[in-house]
Amino acid sequence: MKTTGRCPKCDARMAAGFIIDHGHGTAHISTWQAGDPQKSFWLGVKQAKADQKAISTLRCERCGYLENYAV
Repeated sequence: MKTTGRCPKCDARMAAGFIIDHGHGTAHISTWQAGDPQKSFWLGVKQAKADQKAISTLRCERCGYLENYAV
């Protein structure tokens, strides 16, 4: 993951972090899923754990711009 850098919008410093996904009393790091979404009766959308990547995020300390990376 890219851990340093400058904001492409305002050239301020970017801080590393992640987006929290909340659900039923739990918190997880958001993930990127390969492919097109397919409906699932029980889960809302079908999920293939092998095709998922955790999402890391950079946030501009000045303007708040977010840049996501699947790692």
